[in-house]
Amino acid sequence: MSVKIYIDGQEGTTGLKILERFEGRSDIELLRISDEKRKDPAERARLINMSDYTFLCLPDDAAREAVSFADSDNVRIIDASTAHRTTPGWAYGFPELSPEHREKIRNSSRVAVPGCYASGFASVVYPLVKNGVIPDDFPVFAYATSGYSGAGKKAIAVYESGEKPFEFGSPRQYALSQQHKHLPEMQKVSGLKYKPMFNPMVCDYFSGMVVSVPIQTRMLKDTVTAAQVHKMYADQYAGSKMIEVMPLMSAEEQKSFFLASNTLSGLNKMQIFVFGDDEQILLCSRLDNLGKGASGAAVQCLNIMMGIDETTGLI
Repeated sequence: MSVKIYIDGQEGTTGLKILERFEGRSDIELLRISDEKRKDPAERARLINMSDYTFLCLPDDAAREAVSFADSDNVRIIDASTAHRTTPGWAYGFPELSPEHREKIRNSSRVAVPGCYASGFASVVYPLVKNGVIPDDFPVFAYATSGYSGAGKKAIAVYESGEKPFEFGSPRQYALSQQHKHLPEMQKVSGLKYKPMFNPMVCDYFSGMVVSVPIQTRMLKDTVTAAQVHKMYADQYAGSKMIEVMPLMSAEEQKSFFLASNTLSGLNKMQIFVFGDDEQILLCSRLDNLGKGASGAAVQCLNIMMGIDETTGLI
């Protein structure tokens, strides 16, 4: 028996990528909205309440409005906007963080899909705090490189036009005011007392990202080695079908290694790397901002909520 799925905002990048991941699936029935009614509140409400699961791929205000359309918790909502990621009562859609996260996703009627940068950040910082490697008041800094697909339709059009400004060919730092919309989620989910400093860069390629967190071990109360940190991640993600902890490289191997940001483009995987040495450890999380960082994560949450293999339609 199939379940009814409605995507509110199915014409956007995230919605379209969710649709791609549903191709060939016979266990779902997609509810479609006509183009002329896709902004009609009454029609959206009708389809939301017809569905078993609704995906929200909308601006924040529209996502909050859409939740209010649901007549009951029988409509299970998966929100891929920023709107509900720190809202009490909503499950956070990153099942690999803990068995408790996974169980809450399974049983919840309201699930918030993590942001792409926040996914990479939490994947490395959450285990550090949980295992006491860093205290919750540690001054965390992160930087990231990302493809332009997460920048919105207007920016994508500029990047892909023949009139692309010269500076668009360079990595461009943004959110310089330290007010990036993912920061509240990065702080709360990772268990930090203070928001991290975050330096994202949008680059001239379509999709894929690396989120990096450097740790100066002299600032830690207890001694820790790169090998110990690597084992911590291996234990954290043991058995994961979507997250792979990459082998620890020797100093010589690292000298000739380049970490590209677009390697996982189009995939629903994440890779964790531990670089550096025992004095300076560099933690990197590589993923596709449209895959494990957005649409793939949303479908993974749906699969868990449905009680089926979480990789269905993903790998």
